Amino acid sequence: MKFTETELPGAFIIDVEPIEDERGYFARTWAPSEFERRGLDPTLAQCNLAWNQRKGTLRGMHFQREPFAEVKIVHCTRGALLDVIIDLRRDSPCFCHWTAVELSADQPRMLYVPKGFAHGYLTLTDDVLAYYHVSTPYMAEYASGVPWNDPAFGIRWPFPPGVMSAKDQSWPLFEPSRT
Repeated sequence: MKFTETELPGAFIIDVEPIEDERGYFARTWAPSEFERRGLDPTLAQCNLAWNQRKGTLRGMHFQREPFAEVKIVHCTRGALLDVIIDLRRDSPCFCHWTAVELSADQPRMLYVPKGFAHGYLTLTDDVLAYYHVSTPYMAEYASGVPWNDPAFGIRWPFPPGVMSAKDQSWPLFEPSRT
């Protein structure tokens, strides 16, 4: 696995390094020691799948509040998505900055999302399957989010979403005291 830090400190693109032969390829996607060696949280408490039927489906922008803040490692195993993260760590020099990474089944790549970040994605194709490693079990009473189009962040999406949950449409505008 090759780890490349994004412009947001602590967030990494993880490129899987396939070993190819006539059958196809084999690649390691999880090794706690690889994360520990870089000072990243290797805790794995839960694995999640999210299937998205239609292009233009938006899920996000989600996070869990302390004491259940979570690390996520996101991988797209079918189709393609634009994964977006926002740094909500008040003490970060990148507070309120965002970055986006395209993840697809065609390129074995993952995104490491540290604690203190909001996370979401927009599907770029129909029939998208996203797979998450999560460091903390989901706790509904600590779940929170910010609007996908909140002017506080100015995220540049490639196109507006066509499918969203009612919950994701109702997040209040961002206030630093809320995080």
